[in-house]
Amino acid sequence: MKLLAFGCLVAVMATGQSADRLQPRGVHTESATYRGKSAVHVTPVGETPNGQAIAVVSESALADGVIEADVAGAPSANAGEGARGFIGIAFHVSENADKLETFYLRPTNGRAPDQLRRNHSAQYISVPGWPWERTRAETPGLYESYVDLEPGVWTHVKIAVAGTKAQLYVNGAEQPCLIVNDLKLGAAKGAVALWVGPGTDGYFANLKVIPAK
Repeated sequence: MKLLAFGCLVAVMATGQSADRLQPRGVHTESATYRGKSAVHVTPVGETPNGQAIAVVSESALADGVIEADVAGAPSANAGEGARGFIGIAFHVSENADKLETFYLRPTNGRAPDQLRRNHSAQYISVPGWPWERTRAETPGLYESYVDLEPGVWTHVKIAVAGTKAQLYVNGAEQPCLIVNDLKLGAAKGAVALWVGPGTDGYFANLKVIPAK
């Protein structure tokens, strides 16, 4: 089993925390320290297609396996009213990044005083065919769920991928908060990427990519 990691971890394939291991697409990346952790600071730039503001991790090809990371997202200082601090992890990213799957969080929704907003705390999307607008319109509630979140706070996420199924776990929970049984790209293989949405000030640390045996 090969292990790819960055952050404070010692890894088989790479060591240390460095933004130079990332291939930015529609984002700016820089090494940083945030809330006591060595991290990568990721912010969107320019007019990037919806769901494709990513920093692809070099040598991270994965079909089945587990991805773990600490993420912290909050609306940036100049973000619009609809910003939620969108932050997540993309996987099965194609070579030219026109196809990918993503689990992401809306941190400001986690403790909102509105139940409907809370129900949209965690999200699955697939580029190009299944953006959040389509999943919400055609399959309401199927690819979104509630999970307790706080903006700007370190949140541990784990994604388990097996064939056409994937599960999202948050903050060490034994049970997933979101289950997808029909990944839209099928049983694919591709890179892992750090993912941010519009108006997000995002940080990532301790990424681990562990292919299945």
